[in-house]
Amino acid sequence: MTILLYDLVGSDPARPFSPHCWKIAFALAHKGLSYESVPTPFTAVKGVEGGICGTVPVIRNGQDVVGESFDIAVYLEEAYPDRPTLFGGDGGKAAARFIEKWSQLTVHPYLGAAALMDIHDRLAPEDQAHFRTTREARFGKKIEDVPAKRDEQLDSFRARLEPLRAMLSVQPFIGGASALFADYIVAGAFQWVRVISPFPFLAEGDPVAAWFERCLDLHDGLGRRVPAAA
Repeated sequence: MTILLYDLVGSDPARPFSPHCWKIAFALAHKGLSYESVPTPFTAVKGVEGGICGTVPVIRNGQDVVGESFDIAVYLEEAYPDRPTLFGGDGGKAAARFIEKWSQLTVHPYLGAAALMDIHDRLAPEDQAHFRTTREARFGKKIEDVPAKRDEQLDSFRARLEPLRAMLSVQPFIGGASALFADYIVAGAFQWVRVISPFPFLAEGDPVAAWFERCLDLHDGLGRRVPAAA
C-alpha cells in the first residue's frame, strides 16, 4: 500500500513548500518507499486524519498514522530496518536531534522572516487571511514589516552557517560520506525558501550552497522536481 504524505501547499498544489514535509519526502525516498503527496493548504491542516496532530507532515501507512517530522523518521527507521538507514545508529539519531534544534534556532528564524511575504503571496485567498492573522500574532507586527531588514541581515545569517561550512570542508554531507536524516533536516529548510521565494539566501561559491545542490540531486533529483521560485 502506498504511503500518504500530507504536504503543505499554497495556491499551486504541485509546489509543496513546508521544510518539515520536505524532510519526510527526502526520508521516504532515502528508504526507497513510494508515497503519494496529499496537497494540504494551511486551512485544511487541522483536519488532517481527524486532527490527530494539528500540523503537517502527517503520514498514513496502512493503519499507522504518524505526525511530527522527527517521529515520522524514527517510525520509518523502525518499521523498515532492512532499508537504508536514516540515522546510522543511535548516535546518529542523537546527533540528528542536535541538528534539528540547531536548524530551528539558527536557520528557520531568519529564513521564515525573510520569505514571509513570498509565502503569503503564494497562498490561496482564504489561506492568506489565516496566515496573516497567525503570523501577525506571532511576530507582533504587520507581516509586510517582518522581512524589512532581510537584506541588511543576510551577511549575518550566512556567517551563522559557519559550523556547517566547516564540517563540509572535510566531508560531503552532514551524515559523512552520504546523506542521512540530519542532511534532510537542513536541506528541508533551504528547500522551503527555494520553492517559495527567489531571495538569494545562499551565496554562489559557498560550500553550503554546493552541499545543498548535492542534496537536490539525491534520489533521482527529488528536490529539483519542484522548480525554484522565480
